[in-house]
Amino acid sequence: QAVPAGSHVRLNLQTGDREAKLPDSENGKSDTTEERRKRLGKVDVDSNSFTSQELKKALAKMKESEKAERKVSSLLLKQCTLRRLRKKFRPIEQLKEEFEKLNVKMETDYEIMVKLIGKFNSSASTLDEKVAALYDLEYYVHQV
Repeated sequence: QAVPAGSHVRLNLQTGDREAKLPDSENGKSDTTEERRKRLGKVDVDSNSFTSQELKKALAKMKESEKAERKVSSLLLKQCTLRRLRKKFRPIEQLKEEFEKLNVKMETDYEIMVKLIGKFNSSASTLDEKVAALYDLEYYVHQV
């Protein structure tokens, strides 16, 4: 059946039928479903024009392109997030350089823990120094 220009046509994937929506009537009110069916009837399209395999391939292509679009948008989001983080935070090496200019030595917890283990294992350390190193090491281990 011929469909007037400006109609919206869609393919119902459950039934395989093509459906058309007529434009709004002249009085500005949209037609009810029954009025549309009376005027339009069933849109008869040759069912052999698309095979089920062709429809499946087309759907698979749509899904693949949608996945690719999602991947691109997630990458862009990650890049924007990284840019914002880089504006807020600076690398530790840069912070160390700035603290050295201020004559302040900055050490990470890991560096302090390595020093404490070295002090504990050192034969030159006294018993009190070893006990203090163990207490300090306990504190840093709990921090980590």
